[in-house]
Amino acid sequence: MTELRPKPRLIVVEGPIGAGKTSLARNLAASLNYRLLLERPEENPFLEKFYKEDGASNALAVQLCFLCQRAEMLRELDQQDIFLPGRVCDFLHEKDRLFAQINLNEHELRLYDQMCDQISVKPVTPDLVVYLQASPQVLMQRVRGRDIPSERPLRRTYLERVVSSYSDFFFYYDKSPLLIVDSGQVDLRMDGPAYRALLEQILHMRGGRRHFNPGLLREEALRP
Repeated sequence: MTELRPKPRLIVVEGPIGAGKTSLARNLAASLNYRLLLERPEENPFLEKFYKEDGASNALAVQLCFLCQRAEMLRELDQQDIFLPGRVCDFLHEKDRLFAQINLNEHELRLYDQMCDQISVKPVTPDLVVYLQASPQVLMQRVRGRDIPSERPLRRTYLERVVSSYSDFFFYYDKSPLLIVDSGQVDLRMDGPAYRALLEQILHMRGGRRHFNPGLLREEALRP
């Protein structure tokens, strides 16, 4: 008799800007009938100026604004009834410090850490993290294509630093099962074969780390 595996109750989708994490999180929530929790970068009033000046100013304000926003969402996660449907988020709390290390100087980082201690929110450990990878070139094309006003000043050099930091972070990440997905050359819309294959990977993964390249499915389909 085949043992039925329970679905992951909390799925976090992560990746640099333009990787497709919010779109994938929406699709997973719809497919699984899970509750959706999304970052709200449009509510950060310091973000556009930060991008315009390539981090020259407003970096600390950007970080603290996101920190407070995510802390509020983590409290909401922690207080939800465990018998409610599962949840999908498009952010991992630990990535906050990843960006703080990129953007803040020594004194700002010390203040940021003090604020983290004061807020003292306990991160909720996901049952699965889906990490979307793509090259800086692809990410930049996607950001330019969607033409969100606050993202228009984003520079390639900054994006390259973000991609490198994500790679370093997830190389050592071991708090949850990790599915690493090459999202650079595929369309993960709900009605596509790549998305359906990814959903199968998510539903059958229970531990460790795994790499998944949906683009290989497309290559196989094109072979005579």
